[in-house]
Amino acid sequence: MEHDFWLERWENDEIGFHQEAINPALQRFWPRLDLPRGGPVFVPLCGKSHDMEWLRGQGHTIIGVELSTRACEQFFRAQGVDPERDLREPFVVYRAAGYELWAGDFFHMPADSLADVAAVYDRASLVALPPGMRQRYADHMATLVPAGVQVLLVSFEYPEEEMSGPPFSVRESEVRALFGAGFHVELFQRTAVLDEHPRFRARGLSELWESIYRLQRKD
Repeated sequence: MEHDFWLERWENDEIGFHQEAINPALQRFWPRLDLPRGGPVFVPLCGKSHDMEWLRGQGHTIIGVELSTRACEQFFRAQGVDPERDLREPFVVYRAAGYELWAGDFFHMPADSLADVAAVYDRASLVALPPGMRQRYADHMATLVPAGVQVLLVSFEYPEEEMSGPPFSVRESEVRALFGAGFHVELFQRTAVLDEHPRFRARGLSELWESIYRLQRKD
């Protein structure tokens, strides 16, 4: 999507994609990554997600990237802290309380910022991108994270003729095609979740599936 689309959504507080509850799949499957306590976790297109708070509660430091400075500022305001702000062109970097949020374009994220990252959590990044941007996203992710790093990826699948994204439908075959060159891909679970998302039923969906993957960067 164009930058202006997302910036306008945040400016107008049209953020139905923001979830007040912690994602159940994160809580269930994160332990299966078997990560060292304290390892930095990268959250792309992080918004002001409460999932970051849960990850911080597991002892991880958080590195997020988010296009909207408004989202970053709202996140820290909710934490009750006033972050330091550093300019690292083309980003503004906010830091406080174990969080480091980069306000800017994911595709400009420098690899040295993630040199020590232990894992990646993608709940709302891949499914936010239209088809023409997904391969670029997967390729850039492969350049950002070191060998061996695991990604917990949450994806949606639904009849595409029934609803236009975002979030977009990304099927397992596409996930494997996008990431297969740079990552080992393992499907943890595929579950029907339409009853948990009534707003999507209201948009015309007859079925909605949530798929949880572990990706691991190849050596």
